[in-house]
Amino acid sequence: MTLMHDAPAERPATPAPATLTMAQALNRALADALAADPTVVVFGEDVGPLGGVFRITDGLTARFGEDRCFDTPLAEAGIVGTAVGMAMNGMRPVVEMQFDAFAYPAFEQIVDHVAKMGNRTRGRMRLPLVIRIPYAGGIGGVEHHSDSSEAYYVHTPGLTVVSPTTPQDAYGLLRAAIAHPDPVIFLEPKKLYWSTGVVDTEAPLPEIGRARVAREGTDATLIAYGPSVPVALAAAEAAAEDGRSLGVIDLRSLVPFDDETVCAAVRATGRAVVIAEAPGFASMAAEIAARVSERCFHHLLAPVRRVAGFDTPFAPPKLERFYLPDVDRVLDAVDALQWEDA
Repeated sequence: MTLMHDAPAERPATPAPATLTMAQALNRALADALAADPTVVVFGEDVGPLGGVFRITDGLTARFGEDRCFDTPLAEAGIVGTAVGMAMNGMRPVVEMQFDAFAYPAFEQIVDHVAKMGNRTRGRMRLPLVIRIPYAGGIGGVEHHSDSSEAYYVHTPGLTVVSPTTPQDAYGLLRAAIAHPDPVIFLEPKKLYWSTGVVDTEAPLPEIGRARVAREGTDATLIAYGPSVPVALAAAEAAAEDGRSLGVIDLRSLVPFDDETVCAAVRATGRAVVIAEAPGFASMAAEIAARVSERCFHHLLAPVRRVAGFDTPFAPPKLERFYLPDVDRVLDAVDALQWEDA
């Protein structure tokens, strides 16, 4: 007598890690979130059939339908206001502002409703929504296309603010942001959209609020985020040729801020330089320098230095390279620290 057994069910194949651009990693994150959760919707200007200005949403409408990924009128306040209503009613909207300075018409919605709803209702109504904002320079963009607007958002209580640097973090942080119970401002460095790296979609998602030690160092610590991290890494590589060991911290999360990781690195080296594209006055870089100075004062061997954009409107495309922090400016700041051999 032959016993018949049901064939074991085939397990779905685990996607192998792949080399992707940051743009592709963000696209994969959106697609995986849409597939995993029917309450996730993606919308904004030209994000539907066109796939967005930077093609971050390419193919999502064709795959998931026009009710899951769709175009909106050119009305940023209306886009965010619609997202607020959706989030209040059980959806998880992900909206795109297309360019950094295009988000300003929605600022009233973000400050007065997105950021305040949880507090206004004593936590009874939270808004799980993500506002994606391509930001910063490096692409030769004209006015309204190269702003570093992070200071506005980090200054607004109630908002979580993150900015990835690597394709892996772009994927992981966006998935984590979509799953987050409260609103997230997701700042995407435009000039890094075409950077490449291995992305493992099965890796544990990064914890929002945790920085990444991008490079170990013993002489000084470079603190950067978003588009400035590659500059910090290049400066550390150049400094190594001169015998100086510079560590690099990639913040990843601006709010919440990872004081623990940052201060541990600075206390170990005794010197710090903060690097950011935004103008330096009343900036995220100023806040980082203040926090490090307060928390690490007795370990500092020199004042905390900043390398930032200039306190002017963003430069026109032909002058952009003079405006953005570069390796030479970072190394000048490092040289200005107090060294025993100076």
